[in-house]
Amino acid sequence: MEKITLFWFRRDLRLEDNTGLFYALQQEKNVLPLFIFDRNILDKLEDKADARVEFIHSQLEEIKAQLEKKGGSLLIRYGKPDDIYRELLQEYEIQAVYTNRDYEPYAKERDAEIAQILKENGSELLSFKDQVIFEPGEILNGSGEFYKVFTPFSKSWLEKYNSTKIQTLDDPNWKNLYSSKYLPTIALKEMGFEKTSVEIPPKVADEDIIRHYDKTRNFPAQNGTTRLGIHLRFGTISVRKLAKVAANLNETYLNELIWREFYMMILAYSPQVVDRAFKPAYDQIPWRNNTEEFQAWCDGKTGYPIVDAGMRELNATGYMHNRVRMVVASFLTKHLLIDWRWGEAYFAKKLLDYDLSANNGGWQWAAGTGTDAQPYFRVFNPDSQTEKFDKDLKYIKKWIPELETSKYPKPIVDHKSARVRAIDTYKQALNP
Repeated sequence: MEKITLFWFRRDLRLEDNTGLFYALQQEKNVLPLFIFDRNILDKLEDKADARVEFIHSQLEEIKAQLEKKGGSLLIRYGKPDDIYRELLQEYEIQAVYTNRDYEPYAKERDAEIAQILKENGSELLSFKDQVIFEPGEILNGSGEFYKVFTPFSKSWLEKYNSTKIQTLDDPNWKNLYSSKYLPTIALKEMGFEKTSVEIPPKVADEDIIRHYDKTRNFPAQNGTTRLGIHLRFGTISVRKLAKVAANLNETYLNELIWREFYMMILAYSPQVVDRAFKPAYDQIPWRNNTEEFQAWCDGKTGYPIVDAGMRELNATGYMHNRVRMVVASFLTKHLLIDWRWGEAYFAKKLLDYDLSANNGGWQWAAGTGTDAQPYFRVFNPDSQTEKFDKDLKYIKKWIPELETSKYPKPIVDHKSARVRAIDTYKQALNP
């Protein structure tokens, strides 16, 4: 059997400034990059025309072509990681597996299992920090505990960032790639998935947008955000390079990257937030969970234009503007008193940039159940949000062409009475 070292791609689908790949190529010979289409994840996806799977597939084809130009290739497998590793250990003498760390509960469990399989076979799993600037455990308060509030976390994060020279690793030793004979690819169809017509935003950190981000980010009709969420999610861009651009151009944009790491840290230290409120008292809220109202929300037919425009944008494109995300999440949890987990699960199905920690954090923030969340008595008024952020109705009319006709539905709830009902329901549950 041939001696090789594996580099295992996961949330880091790029060759440049990839920490684990860089160190594998510096320290080992015969490095064979690997990607596993993980059935533990894919089998749960109901919609087989999933643009995210198609996106991963297309990125891997690019990476494979780039590696072949450098004299190597990319091994792509489809199955459950534990089964795949047992098979690979029969095919190769694996010296070590290099990879970049992931902080989600499933990922940590999976990696512990793979590390054990490798150990039993005389090999090891070596992991590196890559998808964050500072990982969970690096930013702690004076008592050595994780921060529960964003503002002091962000201050500590910035202090550390400004006093640390963040390195990028761009020139790996490509001659240490394993020069494999032709390795076949796996077609989407072989895994039961289909191509889609969904457009993926370009992988470009537009400096002009970043420079003006603080002034444009709240207006959904403007091209005022970078749309890099999917690229950060799957690591097709380097967060270190993006943070460097943001630190030079716009602190509000940098702050968004800090929020991303805050929520990753919360999930790492409090994995129970996946299906429970961060603040346990909020698990007592008696949600109404009206299925017809939930369906109207999903379909963008609530009679509240800013909410409906957001949901239609999401359903059509896999994207929703961040300001609108807050409004639709507040509407579902407060106006309709529908469990935040229902909304979180719907976003998880639809969002191109779905990331468990950020999605969970955002929904719990809107519902008032999360860490450093908006207070329960703050209920977004969809009309005043429209007046502030889409006064000319450009965004709304783009997604609701029938707005001023009899075809557009009447509001399914009255704002004033829904607001009072939400506040009373929360108050009674929290102060029984």
